[in-house]
Amino acid sequence: MIGAYLIGIIVMVVSLYVQWRLKSKFNEYSQVGLSIGLSGKEIAEKMLRDNGIHDVRVVSVEGMLTDHYNPQDKTVNLSSDVFYGRSVSAAAVSAHECGHAVQHATAYSWLKFRSQMVPFLTVSSRYMQWVILAGILMINTSIIPLAIGVALFAATTLFSFITLPVEYDASNRALAWIQNNRVVNEREYGMASDALKWAARTYLVAALGSLATLLYYVSLLMGRRD
Repeated sequence: MIGAYLIGIIVMVVSLYVQWRLKSKFNEYSQVGLSIGLSGKEIAEKMLRDNGIHDVRVVSVEGMLTDHYNPQDKTVNLSSDVFYGRSVSAAAVSAHECGHAVQHATAYSWLKFRSQMVPFLTVSSRYMQWVILAGILMINTSIIPLAIGVALFAATTLFSFITLPVEYDASNRALAWIQNNRVVNEREYGMASDALKWAARTYLVAALGSLATLLYYVSLLMGRRD
């Protein structure tokens, strides 16, 4: 039990550190003007065209680090700083999100698998914590509620790990494109690569944190069965 708490604390500290480094990196590189002078919107539109994608819109959304690709309405959503920005950060983020659009257009297997899980997880996430809480409270009476909660949480953890290849692949596509199309010079490429690596690490830490929590719940369940 103490070991599980210790692992949880370590994961939380590492997560906070990675989040801090990510924000500091993006703030730093947002101050570095892109030599080619294109905005995030222009870069996104160019990458989409170069990949033969003409049915995806590039739109601006509110917030910081709220950038994402929506496969439902086929939109690349860029935060204002990225949409209008002409910095290394803007280039890296806009190209990364377009990487997801390319995955969608080419039926990238991991993205398809991830998308198929979304409807189930959307519903289960509403009740999962309540089921787990009820399972813990009823653990001396019945292990069934906790077993159901653990199964639901296991699906969430699986989703977190499936997200990893999706994110890393999108970054690889982005970096290859901005380099091959000379959107960035050598110095700017290094910065863009560094920024996307820190972004990917947030997903890695989240997946490990989910796994640690799952193992804690499993230990409760197995302890009761013993």
